[in-house]
Amino acid sequence: MKEIFENVFGQDGRVLTLNLVPGSKVYGENLLKINGKEYRAWNPKRSKLCAAIKKGLKNNPIKHNSTILYLGASTGTTPSHLSDILTGGGLYAVEISAHSMKTLLRLCEKRENIIPILADARQPQTYREVGEVDIVYEDVASPEQADILLKNCRMFLKKGGYAMIAIKSQSIDVTQSPEETYKQVKEELSKELEIVEEISLEPFEKGHLFLVLQKK
Repeated sequence: MKEIFENVFGQDGRVLTLNLVPGSKVYGENLLKINGKEYRAWNPKRSKLCAAIKKGLKNNPIKHNSTILYLGASTGTTPSHLSDILTGGGLYAVEISAHSMKTLLRLCEKRENIIPILADARQPQTYREVGEVDIVYEDVASPEQADILLKNCRMFLKKGGYAMIAIKSQSIDVTQSPEETYKQVKEELSKELEIVEEISLEPFEKGHLFLVLQKK
């Protein structure tokens, strides 16, 4: 087993995180005992970040002590693995769906380093108490993806901090090619953020491009 990034491990082609809550699964993932410790298999078909790692992501700014603002937390699949990683940090999980929030709240009862926020990521002023963060991560299905990320980065991201986004081309414009959509989104984001790395999430996620960016 090798450590790919801080608290992210690889073994036999699988991506793993050390389970913060031993014996507990979040989304039906496999649990593996290795050298007396329990790890969770991270499914790249259920997580854009894991898909990016599987595709060879080189720049992952997430450290064990990072503070992350996560936009579009849904029921908590990816946030749960980030919770494993953030042994000395924390995650603010913003989700607009009250239905998804019910599941997310149950997850947060077991994982105290995730703070759930029922809110619309298009209106960051409604959760301004979050304060400054190291990373803004966005996985939101909206035509306004780029604008949502920039609004939140302006309000919360520290200077030199990082943003991560999974661009969903079909959620932005179904009438044009994914490549054209990616180009437009990158141009908009580049006005305020520097693109550090971009990586296609095919075949795990069709029509998705993952970007790592840094605040200028």
